[in-house]
Amino acid sequence: MMSLDFNPIYLVWIMVALSAGLTAEAVYIAFASSTNYRSRINRRLMLLQDHTDREAVYIELRRQRGLTGEGNYRVGLTGLNRLFLQSGLTIGLVPFLTGVAVFSAIVSLCVLIFRGDTLEAFLAAVLCATVLPYFTLRLLRARRLGKFEAQFPDALDIIIRSLRAGHPVPVAIAMVGREMKDPIGSEFGIVSDEVTYGADLETAMRNLYARIGSDDLPLFVTAVAIQSSTGGNLGEILQNLSDVIRQRFKMRRKIKALAAEGRASALILTSLPIGVFLVIQFIAPEFYGAVWNEHLTKVLLVGALVWMMLGDFIMYRMVNFKI
Repeated sequence: MMSLDFNPIYLVWIMVALSAGLTAEAVYIAFASSTNYRSRINRRLMLLQDHTDREAVYIELRRQRGLTGEGNYRVGLTGLNRLFLQSGLTIGLVPFLTGVAVFSAIVSLCVLIFRGDTLEAFLAAVLCATVLPYFTLRLLRARRLGKFEAQFPDALDIIIRSLRAGHPVPVAIAMVGREMKDPIGSEFGIVSDEVTYGADLETAMRNLYARIGSDDLPLFVTAVAIQSSTGGNLGEILQNLSDVIRQRFKMRRKIKALAAEGRASALILTSLPIGVFLVIQFIAPEFYGAVWNEHLTKVLLVGALVWMMLGDFIMYRMVNFKI
């Protein structure tokens, strides 16, 4: 039986390297960074640290999100603009579209070189230029929306405490932009900038809803709009709204936990046939050799893929509920 010889000196060197790494990290945290922690909370505050012109930062934040300096959509495709805006990407819409076009061209060229089929190259380019960026933006939007909705009750609590302390609504909103992380910190900071540079509060709040798309925001926007026009105890209204949002968020988490078994089943049932196929191809590549080039085989594989996608869609609808 083979014995394993391990020299203890190696363990000593590993511990020395680990200690050196931790020491370097401690020195960096203590001395290397001279910036204020508060300036790192969100992207807007980071930009304000490097630029003294607050209006220039406000315009730059708009342009990074795919808008013009005046806050309008940059291209004529409203749906694409809205999806990109709500995804939270900060590279700008034009660079994003340029990157998608370059990536599609590269993929199409690779398919054409390795497969030699013009139709497949064209289909690959279309797929990379439409379906792939669309679902990528939807995924980014869903993740960002989830973070925003998790932060929203805490933001309401900050606004409530500020209102009870006697501050007006714009000051309370600006406080959220200073105290909270992204995505909600920069978004409320943009609302504060819009009010500062001439927009009325209701318009700024509706622009916030357009940038986020959360179902909880219309209630907040309506409450602020009514209070600004007719008056009333906004703090009490927002307190009730915060409680409702927290209860709904708790219910969503509970449903997600109860539906975990269904999601796991969907993942296993989807990945098992693909995994078995890949294992067989790796162990015995000639197993499907006799039927691989048959037309009926391709038809059956496409049919099986469509059937699996239909089953995945049904299971997805069974374990996802909108509250």
